[in-house]
Amino acid sequence: MIYPQADSRLWAGCDEAGRGCLAGPVFAAAVVLNPDRPIQGLNDSKVLNLQDRNRLKIEIEEKAFAYAIGSCSHEEVDKINVLNAAILAMHRAIDGLSIRPEGLLIDGNRFKAYNGILHRCEIKGDARFACIAAASILAKTHRDAFMLQADAQFPQYGWKKNKGYPTPFHKGAIQQFGPSPLHRMSFKGLKG
Repeated sequence: MIYPQADSRLWAGCDEAGRGCLAGPVFAAAVVLNPDRPIQGLNDSKVLNLQDRNRLKIEIEEKAFAYAIGSCSHEEVDKINVLNAAILAMHRAIDGLSIRPEGLLIDGNRFKAYNGILHRCEIKGDARFACIAAASILAKTHRDAFMLQADAQFPQYGWKKNKGYPTPFHKGAIQQFGPSPLHRMSFKGLKG
């Protein structure tokens, strides 16, 4: 894992979670890590198990110089599309940072410039840059927590297990019960 602060610029890593889901918000995180307090085991949240993600979430939130979470609702996803919603959620996360980074490392290949701060898109950056990996973990754990709460209100969709992703069970539940108020109505299989 690369700690980009070694080049003396204060970098924030940014990543999102939930773009491929049929329901719920898109969450994003921005994280500025402290290179003097390295965190062992950082990686793309998708390759970590639940126990490791939850342990790392606590460590990231304790050791980072700064971190913040942003989100875009399912209504915003429907209105501006999921890519724009993911970018807006990242902007909102950056807005929430207690310090202004000098550079932004973005997971993926698409981003819109933010308030004159230098940014660099990094494909599979969450597997290479510690600050992006940390953002990946925070975005995923915060979104999963939201979907677990939503599952209590809408248990028929199985969000406790699928977190809103288009599993066969989730798609079958939509066919059986119709969409919930949290579903993204612009997505395939939900459009009227």
